[in-house]
Amino acid sequence: MSDEQPNNYIIDAESAAEMARLMRQDQAMTAGMGGPLSEIDLSEVQRVLDLACGPGGWPLELAYAYSDMEIVGVDISERMIAYARSQAQVQQRSNISFHLMDILKPLDFPDNSFDLINARFLSSFVRRESWPLLFREILRVVRPGGIVRLTEPEAGMTNKPHLEKALHVGMQAMGRAGLNFSPNGYHYGIIHMLPSFFRQADLSILGQRAHFIEYSFGTEAHESFYHDLTLALQLFEPLVVKMRLATAQEWHTLSQRGLAEMYDEDFCAAWMLLTVWGEKPL
Repeated sequence: MSDEQPNNYIIDAESAAEMARLMRQDQAMTAGMGGPLSEIDLSEVQRVLDLACGPGGWPLELAYAYSDMEIVGVDISERMIAYARSQAQVQQRSNISFHLMDILKPLDFPDNSFDLINARFLSSFVRRESWPLLFREILRVVRPGGIVRLTEPEAGMTNKPHLEKALHVGMQAMGRAGLNFSPNGYHYGIIHMLPSFFRQADLSILGQRAHFIEYSFGTEAHESFYHDLTLALQLFEPLVVKMRLATAQEWHTLSQRGLAEMYDEDFCAAWMLLTVWGEKPL
């Protein structure tokens, strides 16, 4: 990894635990959103780019559903790209390819290369000041009339004090690292910014869709979110300690209490996402 990566990525991109977390999260999110591209007319979509594709769950699902499309996934992690390539080979997906690429640098594609560019959860590593530059590159590589589709989350909400506090401290840590737009550090603060990013990039907004994913005790998503949060809270420890929001022991104790609360029969929680899609002018 480059020397710059620690300044941009708060979790080690080569972490096996992070890859496992992303795989589980990806499945839960795609299911909760009704499929990989449920809201877009795909009649004129042939080439698709997925930015920060991780272990390749979303583009592989798209490649399976639309065998006539050409899908490209890019990510900074060698481990995740290797895994995605192996899965494409095992699944015999000849219409998909994966490439090692840092999307915080100029994208290694010619102008007007893709009909649709997709990305999810970029707010986990794109700093506030980097969004305009990223949109500039996205606008460059999508064709005129092509579609840009981004999905970002808001911090989860729960009725349990320890888990709520752990989520809040995590948001504060991200804020101090320059990774959210919340003035008080309580939230990602990104979903209400997405439409303005599209307008500033001269993308015509075609639609916005909110997704409400409940992971209360006894719901279908509960187990997936429990495992996701178990790993996420563990992986966040170095950042929380670095930002002096808690000691390692304090964070461990808070995390364990929060995770235990998830198995209370009255545990209620939800996560909200926003998908915005827009068109590049002809």
